[in-house]
Amino acid sequence: MKESLTFVNILTPAVKPSQVISGASAWLALDVLWQGGGTVVKRGLPHDQLSPAWQILLLGDGSPTRHLQLLTRERTEVDVIDMSAIGMAPDDAPQIIDAVPGPRLRRQVWLRTSSGQRLAYATSWWEASHVDEYLQNRSLPIWASLTRIRAELYRDIRGIHYGHSQPLEVAFGERGPFWGRHYLFWHNGKPLTLIYEVFSPYLTRYLGPTRAEVLPPEH
Repeated sequence: MKESLTFVNILTPAVKPSQVISGASAWLALDVLWQGGGTVVKRGLPHDQLSPAWQILLLGDGSPTRHLQLLTRERTEVDVIDMSAIGMAPDDAPQIIDAVPGPRLRRQVWLRTSSGQRLAYATSWWEASHVDEYLQNRSLPIWASLTRIRAELYRDIRGIHYGHSQPLEVAFGERGPFWGRHYLFWHNGKPLTLIYEVFSPYLTRYLGPTRAEVLPPEH
C-alpha cells in the first residue's frame, strides 16, 4: 500500500519536475554491464577505466548531496517519486537489504539543482516503523535530514555498478550507460538504510569524462 502523496513521473524528461502522475511502481535498477563488490570498492579502479574525480564521487564516503552542491554551486533539492510499503519482499534490491530490519518502506527520489537539472536518482529502503523518526521532512535529502537530528552515521559502500537504463536516459535527458553504487548507512552500530544511487552523465560537465571504455573483470 502506497502513502498518499504527489508523485513525480519517473519517465518525465529532465528539467520538467512539475509534471506529475499519481502512482509509481518498480524502482529503476541498472541493466548491469559490469559490477564490482567490496574488493573493487576498497582498492578503486584503474584511472583509464574510471577517472579519479568520478571515483571520489562513487567510492568516497562523503555526502553526495554536499558534493553536488559544490560542483554546481546550486542547492541540491529532492523530488520524492515513490514511498511504498514493501513488507519483507526482497524488492529486487541488492542482497544486503537483508541487513535492514523489516517490514520495510522503499523511497525513490530525484536529486536535482534548484533550477531543475536532475543529477542523480536514488532508491532507499528503511525499516517502516522508524522512517518518520529519521525523515521528519521527506522533501529534504537524506543527509540533510539526518544531520538535522545530529545522527552519527557511517556510509558503508558495498558495490559499484555500470549499466543501461532506458527510463533513466529519458529522465536525465542523457545517453547511458550510467555509473551507480549501493551502500548501507550505519547508526549506533546497526544498519539504518540501504541506498542505491545512479548519477547522470550531465556531471561530466564538472567532473570530466568517466573514462569507462575498458572494464575490469567482475568481482
